[in-house]
Amino acid sequence: MGFNCGILGLPNVGKSTLFNALTSTQSAESANYPFCTIEPNVGKVSLNDVRLEKISNISESEKTIFSQVEFVDIAGLVKGASKGEGLGNKFLSNLNSVDALIHVIRCFENTEITHVENTINPKRDLEIIETELILSDISKTEKFYQNYLTKNKGKKNDPKIISLFEKLIEGLSSGKLGSQIILDNKSSGVLKELNLLTTKPMMILGNIEESQINKKNTATYELENYVLNRKQKFISICASIESEVSQLDSDIEKKDFLKSMNIQDSGLDKLVRNGFDLLNLISFFTSGPKESRAWSCPKGTKAPQAGGKIHSDFERGFIKAETIGYEDFIKFNGDSGCRDAGKVRLEGKEYEVKDGDIITFKFNV
Repeated sequence: MGFNCGILGLPNVGKSTLFNALTSTQSAESANYPFCTIEPNVGKVSLNDVRLEKISNISESEKTIFSQVEFVDIAGLVKGASKGEGLGNKFLSNLNSVDALIHVIRCFENTEITHVENTINPKRDLEIIETELILSDISKTEKFYQNYLTKNKGKKNDPKIISLFEKLIEGLSSGKLGSQIILDNKSSGVLKELNLLTTKPMMILGNIEESQINKKNTATYELENYVLNRKQKFISICASIESEVSQLDSDIEKKDFLKSMNIQDSGLDKLVRNGFDLLNLISFFTSGPKESRAWSCPKGTKAPQAGGKIHSDFERGFIKAETIGYEDFIKFNGDSGCRDAGKVRLEGKEYEVKDGDIITFKFNV
C-alpha cells in the first residue's frame, strides 16, 4: 500500500509549478487561467535520506533505493466548489482517495498572473478552501446520517452513533474542521467509513516570491502565525525557484544555485520530509551487497506488518526480526561489526519498528 498527499488550493496559486518541480517533469499543465489541470496528475517522489546513503556505503551496496511518497496535483478549487462551481464536485471527489492534504496558498504578487479573487490575501484564500471542504463534509455526513436512519427504521438506533453524527454536523456547521471536533476514540470506525476531507492530516504551504526567501512579508507572516496557532503544519516555498532548480542536471549544480540564492535547504526536500511526517510515517532499512533500501510504514507498526511491506511471506511466516539501531550500524561499521559487538537484537511479533532500524526478517512459509 502506498501513501499519498493531495496538493490543493485556488487556481493560479502555483500547485502545478510545485508538482512539476517535485517530480522534475512538465507533466502538469501550468498556465495563467483557472482549471488548466482537469484530471489529477500523479507523481512519486523520493525522500532523500542521508542515513540510507551512509548505510549503503558501509554495506558497499550496488543499489540504493529511497522511500517514496506519492503526490497528487488536484485542479484548482473555487468559491462554491461544494455546490459544483468550477467543476468543484469532480475536484473535491479527487481528494477522497488521498491520505493527507497539502494546501497551497498564494503569497506572491505578480500582475501577470491573475487571482480568482482579484487580490492577494492568504488568510482569506485559506478560509475559502476550508469552507468548501467543510461544506462538502457537511453534505456527506448528512447523507450518511440519513442513510443510517433509513437503514435502521423500526430498529433501536445506537445512541453513540446518533451522538457522533450530531456532534459532527454541529461542529462542521459552526465552521470547525473535522480534526478540530472532539470525539470519542471509539468513533474511529465510523469516521474511517465517512472519510471526511477535514479529518485528513493537513499542511499549509505558503508559495512565496523570491524577495521573501529571507524575510517574509506581513501577509505571509500573519498566515504562518494563524496556522501555527491552530497547531497545524506550515512551510513556505518559492515554487518558481524550486522549478528552476529541478531543471538543473546535477546535484552539484542544484546546490550551487541554492547557495547563490542564500537558500540552505531545498524547499522540495523540506516539503517531502514534512509530507512524510504529515502521513505519520517512519523509515526502516534493509541492507546488503546487492541493495540498501528504505521502507516506509506508519509509526507504531509491528515487525510482522513492517515485513509485509517488503513481501507478504515476511508477514505470513514471520519468525523474528534481527534488528540493528542506526547509530550502532554506523558506529560498528555495518552488520558484521554489530554482530561481533553484540548489537543485533532479536525482536518478536509485538516489537514496534523504530525509525532508523536496520532489519533482517526471518520467516518460514
